[in-house]
Amino acid sequence: MTFSSLSHNPFQLPEEIPMQLPVLYQDDYLIAVYKPAGLLVHRSWLDTQATQFALQIVRDQVGRYVYPLHRLDRPTAGILLMAFSKDIAAKFMPMFASGEVHKDYEAIVRGIVGERSLLDYPLAEELDKIADKNASQLPQAKPAQTEYWPLGHAELPVATGRYATSRYSWLGISPKTGRKHQIRRHMHHLSHPILGDTTHGDGRHNRLFRERQWFGLWLLARRVQFVHPFTHKMLHIECAYPPHWLQLKTDLFHKYPFYFNEG
Repeated sequence: MTFSSLSHNPFQLPEEIPMQLPVLYQDDYLIAVYKPAGLLVHRSWLDTQATQFALQIVRDQVGRYVYPLHRLDRPTAGILLMAFSKDIAAKFMPMFASGEVHKDYEAIVRGIVGERSLLDYPLAEELDKIADKNASQLPQAKPAQTEYWPLGHAELPVATGRYATSRYSWLGISPKTGRKHQIRRHMHHLSHPILGDTTHGDGRHNRLFRERQWFGLWLLARRVQFVHPFTHKMLHIECAYPPHWLQLKTDLFHKYPFYFNEG
């Protein structure tokens, strides 16, 4: 086991990057692996010093070229789907665009979310500081919907800002559209930012989590469900909780539970 070349990052990685990625599903057409937080899917200008990439690891692991079927941000852990050829990938891609691939995430957010809800809030494409630096106009907002529901609540007896305690929710989240950073931006819009999000999050709560050794972005791509376009069978793929998620459940949600009463 070895840490990625992200060691220069001021924030510690929550998990190690192994020499091989855990395989969650594999057939003649695709492979699903668990991508740890901190691992880039492919080479990127985001970190020209990085030497480990999910595509390269899986290629070497299975002895075949692989092609990613969707985005999974570097700090996000969870399920990553890859096809074994460009033609196979071309068959899958429209399924993501049309919403035929159902994805469930889990996240730890600031504040108490009491009930299941659907946010319908358009998002403009986020411009990249380098790739889009010469863009002449801002992109138009496009429809974006995210469903979310509470799985647990916690109240840490530590003051944050003007509040005597710090409250958190463990959420299930299902994006109905695929805008860039949609979940992180939608949670920010709801005033329930994801912990560890250094772009759209709350710096005070992020700092509190780091002080307690709860490192990283608390967003996990947990489940994927779709009808296989070649075998026509329904696939349900799920990843186990990483050790740091299980530790947080014990250290925060079991030790400091908050019982939300809608009445």
